[in-house]
Amino acid sequence: MTDQNSTIRSLLRSGQVLEIGAQTHVRHKISSSSRGAGPRLILAFAAIYLIWGSTYLAIRFAVESIPPLLMMGVRHLVAGSLLYAWVRLRGTPAPRLGQWISAAIAGALLFLGAHGSIAWAEQRVPSGLAALLSATLPLWVVLLARFKGRDRHLGWRAVLGLIVGFAGVAILIGPDGLHSNSQVSLLGAAAVLFGAFMWGLGTIYAQDAKLPSSSMLSAAMQMATGGISLCCAGLLTGEATRLHLATVTAKSALSLAYLIVFGSIIAFTAFTWLNTASSPTRVSTFAYVNPLVAVLLGWALADEAIGVRTVIATAVILASVALVNRRAHEPPKLKSRVEHEELEAVGD
Repeated sequence: MTDQNSTIRSLLRSGQVLEIGAQTHVRHKISSSSRGAGPRLILAFAAIYLIWGSTYLAIRFAVESIPPLLMMGVRHLVAGSLLYAWVRLRGTPAPRLGQWISAAIAGALLFLGAHGSIAWAEQRVPSGLAALLSATLPLWVVLLARFKGRDRHLGWRAVLGLIVGFAGVAILIGPDGLHSNSQVSLLGAAAVLFGAFMWGLGTIYAQDAKLPSSSMLSAAMQMATGGISLCCAGLLTGEATRLHLATVTAKSALSLAYLIVFGSIIAFTAFTWLNTASSPTRVSTFAYVNPLVAVLLGWALADEAIGVRTVIATAVILASVALVNRRAHEPPKLKSRVEHEELEAVGD
């Protein structure tokens, strides 16, 4: 696996979801400057655990008075533009036109398709439920990799993980979700699952896309172009007519600012640094922590109920993620060097 593919994969874990199903088997080299950086490691992990876990609630608060697509569009356009300017000022070469095109396609899949769907859905479903349904991303990545032909064989752990994961989704929604008077919006839940699917699709696309070798530059380009796609979609769907600055609450405005500064810039910068200072296995643990943080914050700050079904579904879905993640770290058994490289691209 080349360094460029490794940095692209690191990029794809940015946001609220993780490409666990496609972990590489390349060991990250811990730089000498990061050795002994205990306090920095603690702060960086706290950032990706707590900040990314809290973004689901921030999205819910933001869409209370700001239309979802425009809200997400402003978030990613502002954050991407600031990050792009910072990276270029540090001397990173300007990207080529072909790289901008690839970034625009990936940005549309990841941010318009995924984050746009989640923001729209959180008008209808609790933030904790959205986080738990988003945790199914690794299952979609495994399925998409299989259909693309990149993963020739699904081991028993992968198959079991898929079955367990979607069983967890069924438990979470429950039979009541099929009724119109259900407390769970079936349409909203479907939108979150569609968002996870779109992020998985963007993940698979970006693995072979011609993106810059700098993960920070690539992230900035994808966020900025994704933000433009979201804003265009918001205008086309008439959200501009529903946006009245005078009615935007302080809670929504502060939530949007939080998503820009903390969710998209600080947490991602911490994540990028962690990929050079810690092991992939440790960094990937945020996929287990984020849904728990989101559920607890929704309960504590937004009066979102935590019932027995939610607890059971949480355990089942996270168990499925663990199964898929463990599969990704199993040693390859193929003898051919070419097959070995393909295996590293999508897991065992």
